[in-house]
Amino acid sequence: MKVLKFGGTSVGNADSIRQVAQIIKNSKEELVVVTSAVGGVTDQLVKVGELASKGDEGYAVLIENIALVHQKLYYDLLGQKPGEELHKIIEQLTEIGHGMWLLKELTPRSNDFILGCGERLSNLILFDYLKHENVKVKLFDSREYIVTDSHFGKANVNFKMTEKKVKEAAKSFDKVNLFPGFISSSELNEPTTLGRGGSDFTAAILAGILNVDNLEIWTDVDGLMTADPRLVKHAHFIEHVSYEEALELSHFGAKVIYPPSIQPALRKGIPITIKNTFNPEHSGTLVTKNWKDNNQLIRGISSIKDIAMVTLSGSGMVGIPRFSFRLFRSLSEAKINVIFITQASSEHSISVGINENDSKMSVAALNKEFALEIESGRINTVEPEQGLSIIALVGNNMKNQVGVSGQMFSVMGKNGISVKAIAQGSSERNISAVIPRLDLKKAVNALHESFFLSDYRRINLFIIGAGNVGKAFMAQLGAQNAYLKEHSHLDLKVIAIANSKKMVFDQQGLPYSKWQDHLQNGEAFSEFRPFSI
Repeated sequence: MKVLKFGGTSVGNADSIRQVAQIIKNSKEELVVVTSAVGGVTDQLVKVGELASKGDEGYAVLIENIALVHQKLYYDLLGQKPGEELHKIIEQLTEIGHGMWLLKELTPRSNDFILGCGERLSNLILFDYLKHENVKVKLFDSREYIVTDSHFGKANVNFKMTEKKVKEAAKSFDKVNLFPGFISSSELNEPTTLGRGGSDFTAAILAGILNVDNLEIWTDVDGLMTADPRLVKHAHFIEHVSYEEALELSHFGAKVIYPPSIQPALRKGIPITIKNTFNPEHSGTLVTKNWKDNNQLIRGISSIKDIAMVTLSGSGMVGIPRFSFRLFRSLSEAKINVIFITQASSEHSISVGINENDSKMSVAALNKEFALEIESGRINTVEPEQGLSIIALVGNNMKNQVGVSGQMFSVMGKNGISVKAIAQGSSERNISAVIPRLDLKKAVNALHESFFLSDYRRINLFIIGAGNVGKAFMAQLGAQNAYLKEHSHLDLKVIAIANSKKMVFDQQGLPYSKWQDHLQNGEAFSEFRPFSI
């Protein structure tokens, strides 16, 4: 038996759902299939609650749009209007929305009911389509089997009760068994949800209880990469990682899986495969506990683009207990997630990295918490430092290896990248650094080239001046480029050319033969133009 989880992009349109159905039909094993809401629908449902609670009638227009999206999906797949069950879900959504509009109130319980409608709708459409394709399929309502407490928004699962219900349901399983992800119910039969990454969590819970052979996470990428391919053109696909490496890579920007969600599978040692719905022939990334690796030092380079750093500092902190406790308590009470932590050994300062959107709220919370110390001069006023990113090296084999951090910071130093803060976990699987956001792309590429030895070392050139000397230099580069690649393993790219009137930029490199045409059609010259390489 296998558990397959399909994300929002995998059920985003009729062609995608047909592809999902084909993947299911091609499997010879008994399957449990978990689906997310249609891509973008959950965001619309969030907006429904916000508008209705403000008395804005625009909520009804959003519900109508959501209904039309699913009705069109149904018609495109089955050539007929939706059945009664789909209309019933839309009617329930409309009634709850109208009640919130009348009361101008959005309760956590009502919000969970609204947000859960997306998964119910997508699961129902897939169910009816599979039946239409003559697949032996059975539909289960996850709210009847995933039992939680009443902590709405991110409910805690009662694994004992859930296990009992799921094992009872398994007695009546068919060839394919559908469960909507994300949704659940409390012991009092109240609608709850499992929070961010909830569909992955549903799949991992079912995989753990049923002790399946494999958990497959189907998304829109082939698997984990050595770096973000949007930043690093030559990033490599990763065939195999450990659970710990996958968790580290996912925490630092690789959004393929959400770390807390896979814990039930991790505890049982169930292999997890990350696969591409739109390229099912690709093997995907396999995540396991142990394997015979190739002793590669670094498994991947990950990053978080938009962060801010807040620092609590002052001479009054030295040797005084409870400052750390108060800092993290105040951030916790303000519901601010801490991404990165570092503290000076002198105890003079503690810095934390947070999502940039949370910077104002975190500063307000900390300045309120330490108001007396700030007023007396023992602590400095907390100010956010914005425009930052985090870059992290991840790999099991970093442990006890000498020189990894030295190589990392040497590479960044040679490329003129300023490091604002540094942290390394005691597991030694991760070395993280806070750097200016404008340097993120350059840092990731430089580190990727250093740790994942490229056949060629790329050098980006800016040429200011396109007169006789500039023309001669471009001609020399064009003539020598092939020789330098073959004999010196250098890949020279002219990514910017300017004269006194015009300038042109191309991150992939300007052609040596027709660069003058590109310059002539370039933009007007200015003394400063932000440009990230």
